[in-house]
Amino acid sequence: MRREQVYWGWGEPGAGPSLPEHAVELLRSELGISGELVSRPPTSLSLPAPRPVPDLSAVAEVRTDDEIRALRTRGKSYLDLLAQRAGDFASAPDAVVAPADAAGVEAVLQACTEDGVAVVPFGGGTSVVGGLECERPHVSLDLGRMDRLLSVDERSLIAVFEPGIRLPEADAALRPHGLALGHVPQSYEWATVGGCAATRSAGQSSTGHGRIDAQVAALECVTPMGSLATLDAPGTAAGPSLRQLVLGSEGAFGVITRVALRVRPLRSAAYDAWTVGSFLEGAELLRRLEQDGIAPDIARFSDEEETRLSVALAGTGSVGRKLLSERCLLVCGWEGAVGRAAAARLLVRGGARPLGSAPGRAWERSRFAGPHLRDDLMDRGVLVETLETATTWSNLSRLYEAVRGALDGVHVGCHVSHLYPTGASLYFTLLGAQTDDPAGQWAALKAAATRAIVTAGGTITHHHAIGRDHRPYLGEEIGELGLELLRAVKERCDPAGIMNPGTLL
Repeated sequence: MRREQVYWGWGEPGAGPSLPEHAVELLRSELGISGELVSRPPTSLSLPAPRPVPDLSAVAEVRTDDEIRALRTRGKSYLDLLAQRAGDFASAPDAVVAPADAAGVEAVLQACTEDGVAVVPFGGGTSVVGGLECERPHVSLDLGRMDRLLSVDERSLIAVFEPGIRLPEADAALRPHGLALGHVPQSYEWATVGGCAATRSAGQSSTGHGRIDAQVAALECVTPMGSLATLDAPGTAAGPSLRQLVLGSEGAFGVITRVALRVRPLRSAAYDAWTVGSFLEGAELLRRLEQDGIAPDIARFSDEEETRLSVALAGTGSVGRKLLSERCLLVCGWEGAVGRAAAARLLVRGGARPLGSAPGRAWERSRFAGPHLRDDLMDRGVLVETLETATTWSNLSRLYEAVRGALDGVHVGCHVSHLYPTGASLYFTLLGAQTDDPAGQWAALKAAATRAIVTAGGTITHHHAIGRDHRPYLGEEIGELGLELLRAVKERCDPAGIMNPGTLL
């Protein structure tokens, strides 16, 4: 039985973690909030009546009840959750359609093209950049029935999936073959293979295994004008990569209906943890690890503020606070022994102090807790959201300081979790007391941070995709000619403009 996401938060009611009392007390002192429950999710639904859409019952399962429409209205950004908590489902789809295969997807797109009804593909619903919102009459194209492992080539280490399979189920299907995806974003519990490909996501082990765009060997995308399929050859010089054109397209060109992924032997991770004197010192150590070819598969390095607040919220006691006082926490995960000893020697020479494996194991146990805890934080009137970027090693310090300097009135922590020979990602978490206009408060912070990112030469998104939130800034990253090229692809694949309108372009 497929699980449904509740419409007011992350996961299922009562299934996720909640804030311990010592964490509530800390937030009272740090943020100036009362700590009491001041906001609760809606207990009833009020949706607009469905607008007319084509009769698709012959080619897909169709539902129009309020519950399913509410569940398919938005993603999981702070703004999405604020709107849903306010009972705002004005942009709900007019129907939710679930085809069983690529032929069903094609039939849905043809019928909607003829009627001018928009189509918003839906995988796990975990977008945090406004990737699902649509004001036009539209159907939510739910890919949940297309959730099979189609084939496994154990000799070539390639597995072919339908797009709607969630990552835990994909890993479960690979386990009897002794294989694993190696793609573990924080949205792992809900994210789908097709959704990860459509948004060019990165996972927590992407330093070792690569982002999803490095793992996709081939794919099929059904557009209103036909199907596009790529070959799973390990390399090709046959012109520009059409596979890369589909990756990151966010349903604006068509619907991904098949994904061939490079998979890897199943291994458990061993963890080492270290403290480093400062964030910039640690960034330099990570650069050396990566460029020397001895970086861990998982690298999670928190700055002073994120380390301090994480330790305090975890309630590790005086010993933990003393060990990490005014220092930064680095967690390294290894799925093999290669490079581990050499990395330890480099870290020690660079002034890092070993903490053993316990902090890494604690991180592994709690690494999916953040989105669940956000619901409890919002109940207590806390602004809690994230933003991310990436840049070169030479520009990392400048970008880090620029973003922190742009965010006034909130606590800002940062970590690095994706390493490249040329640079790294920066992932910021913001906590603050909500104002009387929480949506406007976040919009102002997001605009200030994004403007700082653009000015300092960072990417507007490392792995959260474009959606609607980043769309105004895309031209500043790829230029007007880049936008025109994407528009040309959009117009050729989707001349009626029905595919996820307003997202990406």
